[in-house]
This record gives sequence, structure tokens and C-alpha cells, in this order.
Amino acid sequence: MLKWETSINDFKSFLRLEKSLSENSIEAYVHDIDKLVQFLIFFNYKVSPVEVNFTHAKKFVNWVNELGINPRSQARILSGIRAFYKYLLLDDIIEKDPFALIEIPKIGKKLPVVLSVQEIDDLINAIDLSTETGQRNRAIVETLYSCGLRVSELVNLKLTNLHFEQSYIKIKGKGNKERLVPISGRAIKEILSYINNYRNHLNIDKENNNIVFLNRRGKKLTREMIFIIIKDLAKTIQLKKKISPHTFRHSFATHLIEGGADLRAVQEMLGHESILTTEIYTHLDKEYLRETIIQFHPRA
Repeated sequence: MLKWETSINDFKSFLRLEKSLSENSIEAYVHDIDKLVQFLIFFNYKVSPVEVNFTHAKKFVNWVNELGINPRSQARILSGIRAFYKYLLLDDIIEKDPFALIEIPKIGKKLPVVLSVQEIDDLINAIDLSTETGQRNRAIVETLYSCGLRVSELVNLKLTNLHFEQSYIKIKGKGNKERLVPISGRAIKEILSYINNYRNHLNIDKENNNIVFLNRRGKKLTREMIFIIIKDLAKTIQLKKKISPHTFRHSFATHLIEGGADLRAVQEMLGHESILTTEIYTHLDKEYLRETIIQFHPRA
């Protein structure tokens, strides 16, 4: 009979060697399986991993729920246990997965923070152009919002991918997939001003010669640096919303949907593989409408 300790150790080796997971990730999986073992001990079910059945799985889900564990954590625990049983199935140790028909708790999607056009303008206007990096930061914020870029796409943006005469830029997104994104005249103006007045005067590192946004040492900016720039601007205008570079991407998409843009077009510009990911912005639009009614309608 396969013991829990043996099967868990084998699963750890599988995750380490086959899946190339980090030790932290592996321990997270083991922690999830430990929850199942605790449940079996608590109810005195003397069963091996192979003997766990659908009834045990159902009772385990109820037990986890009764413990008051939130749906998100429940979903994570079940996901870890499912991965364990998929491994046992893959290795022909079991013939049937007891957790296959167990539903993972639904997690309500948390709507992302969105800035108004006025708040974006306030952030941009708060940038001190008299400082050495002022124009660069202005170009960064304007590009994030005008093009809806991920922060990784912004820091890796190349000069050779700027096609200003045709008013678009070429982006290499997730999975190295390329897409064309329209760029506004205002963003073009800010980038050109940054290049002419700041970038062209830097001693640029050879490896980063083609990168658009650089630091004072002529090297590519880090993702962390973009976060710091945004956080400092939010603090300057005493913005109450908790924002990050990604907030400009959310705002870009939401403002397009609010303006009546086609969902497929927004999907293309954001580089979403599935339109289901883009659909969250239709919910944001509905939320915006609901708040507008609550604020302005006499019967609200």
C-alpha cells in the first residue's frame, strides 16, 4: 500500500525534475496536500492516497469550508490537491481521480482600479519638467496610457519598433507574440521631446542602444523603477487610489469601452489571447454606469 510520505516525496521529485518548479512552489503544493492528510487524521480515515474516494473528497471540501477558509484559499488548496492526483493518475498509480468532479469555489473577480482622464492629466502635470528625468517620465506615463502597455512591454520598447509616420508602435508581448498598437500624437510628441532633449545626450550602454527608455547611466529601466515613478507621482498629487503602472492599461481599456470601442479591437490592442480576459472591461463600464446613476439620478 502506497504511503502518504512516499507518494508526497515522489510528487515533490516530479515537480522539481519534470515541472522545474522552485522549492517555494513545491512547498506550497505539499502544504495543500497536508491539509487533506490533516482532515483524514481528524476524522480517523485510515486510508492511503490510492484509497481516497469521491466521498472523502466531498467531505474534505465541506470541512475546509466549515473552517472558515476564504474561497480564494479554498480554490488554491483544491488546485494543489488536484495536481497531486493528476500526477498519481499520470503515473498509473490510481485509475480514478477522486477530486475530478469536485467543483472549485467560484472567486468573484475583483475589478481593477481605473483612473479618470482628469486624474491621469493631474499625474502627468505633476511631473517636474525642470528635473533631468522629467521629460522622460512624462513620455513614460503618456505612453503607458495612450498605448495600454504592460510594464514589461514599456521597458523593452525599441527605437526600431517606433513607426511614428504611420502612428503605431510594434510590441512584443506575452509569449513573444508581436502586435501593432496605435499611438496618439500626444505620446509621439512626448517621446520625441524625450529623445531629442535627454536620450540623445546620454552615454548609452551598447547593449541598450536600441531601447527607448533609459536611466541616467544609459541602461534599460527596470520594472521596479517604473513602479517607483508612478507611486511618487500618486503621492505628489495625494491620490487616494492605490495605483501601479498596470492601472494605466486598465484605464486605457476602460476608456475605450466607455467610448463605444469594439471589444475585439480592444482585445487586439491589449494583446489578450482570449476575449474573455478583455470582457472584464465591459463589467467596469457597467459599474461606471451604475455609479453615475447612483450619483446623479433623483430616484437613486
